[in-house]
Amino acid sequence: MGLIRRTFSVFAALVALAGLGGFAGAVRADDAPAGDPARGAKLGYTCFGCHGVPDYRNAYPNYHVPKIGGQHAAYLTAALGEYRAGARPHPTMKGQASSLSAQDSRDLAAYFASANPVKSGSGAAGMPPAAGMTCVACHGRDGVGVTADYPTLAGQQRDYIEQALQAYRKGTRQNAVMNGMAAQLKDEDIRALAEYFSQQSPSLWVPLPPHSPGAK
Repeated sequence: MGLIRRTFSVFAALVALAGLGGFAGAVRADDAPAGDPARGAKLGYTCFGCHGVPDYRNAYPNYHVPKIGGQHAAYLTAALGEYRAGARPHPTMKGQASSLSAQDSRDLAAYFASANPVKSGSGAAGMPPAAGMTCVACHGRDGVGVTADYPTLAGQQRDYIEQALQAYRKGTRQNAVMNGMAAQLKDEDIRALAEYFSQQSPSLWVPLPPHSPGAK
């Protein structure tokens, strides 16, 4: 219970700060210009080299690349901006994101979000671990982000969730809210959270290139 109280206190403080404009880079989904999924489909050909290959893994450190099919468009746009700014250290993704205009990013995000978007289903599978009781305020009990600003985690690769939380805890991946949340987590908490959210459904999925067999 002590962990839950401490985590909730940090969460409440940081969310209050975000609401006052202290969350650098936060953009409400309603305020962002819309993306063009048709144009995004044409721009996304380079994305499929990693994100369109089932079970494809990042080389070092070794983990599955994230599933992005059905993810919230506003979150994908923000993530590309964080890679471009260096808040997420990944040489390949920084190179890719740096080549995109703001409209390119919105169009790509709209494309990957538009086909079969993940929505809340009939309920969560199991109970969130103790360390995750505050996580569900943003990411939902079933792992579906409660607004378009928050990422959906349902069915996400377990080892990707683990490495992301570890990076937030170390501060190598920067986000005011998530750095504070992850700082409270032990290794076993991170493993439990990753296992829980990776088992939720409806699930994120691996997108396939347009017109390929099985593409959604």
